[in-house]
Amino acid sequence: MTLPSVVTPLQPVMNLRERVEVALEAAIRAGEMAPGELFSAPALAARFNVSATPVREAMLNLEKLGFVEAVRNKGFRVTEVRDDEVANIVAVRRLLEPPVMRELAGKIPADAIEKLRATADAIVEGASSGDLTTYLEADRAFHEAINVHSGNPRLAALISQLRKETRLPGLAGLLATEQLSRSAAEHHELLDLLARGEGERAERLMHQHIGHVIGWWAGRPEAGS
Repeated sequence: MTLPSVVTPLQPVMNLRERVEVALEAAIRAGEMAPGELFSAPALAARFNVSATPVREAMLNLEKLGFVEAVRNKGFRVTEVRDDEVANIVAVRRLLEPPVMRELAGKIPADAIEKLRATADAIVEGASSGDLTTYLEADRAFHEAINVHSGNPRLAALISQLRKETRLPGLAGLLATEQLSRSAAEHHELLDLLARGEGERAERLMHQHIGHVIGWWAGRPEAGS
C-alpha cells in the first residue's frame, strides 16, 4: 500500500493530535488518501513519526465528519465520495458565500486586506509547490478571516463547517496544472475586488470559485476554461 505524499514526519509540537488531524484531513479531502483505501493507525503513526494514539484520535474525529469508517481490527477505510452530496454542499455554499462578498466589498479595513494578502500568497505557494496541506490550510484561514468581517458569527461558523465537509477528490490530480494555479490566483483577485468595492464582481467570482469543487477539482471541464 502506497501512503500519500502529504503524510510526512512531524516535528514534536504542542497539540500533536490537531496537527496530525489537519494533515490527514487534507490528504483525504484532496484525494491523496483515496476512497476505499484502508489505513492502520500504527502505519500512519510510523509515517508521521508519532505514537499511534494521536493518529487514532484524529481518525475518530474524521469519522464524525464521515471522511473515514472504522474497520474492526484493521484500521480506518476512507469513505466514498457521493457526487450528489458534494453537489448539495456546493449549492448551499453558493447561497451563502457569494452574497457575503457582495456585502463586504469596500468595507474590510485596508490593514485587514494586507494581512489577507499574505495568506493568499501562502495559497499560491502551496499550489505551486504541491504542498496540499499548506494549500488547504491557508485556503481555510483565508476564507474564515474574510467571513469574520460579516459580523455574523453564526453565518461564519456555518460556512466554515460546510467548507470543512467539502471533499475534493480530484484536487491531488491538479498539482502543477494551470487550473490549480488559476484557482489559487483567484484569492488575490477577490481581494482586489473587495478593496475596490466592486461587490457584484466579487459575488460572481466567489460563485465561480466555489464551482471549482464540482468542476476542475472533480476532474471536469468548466465553461470558458
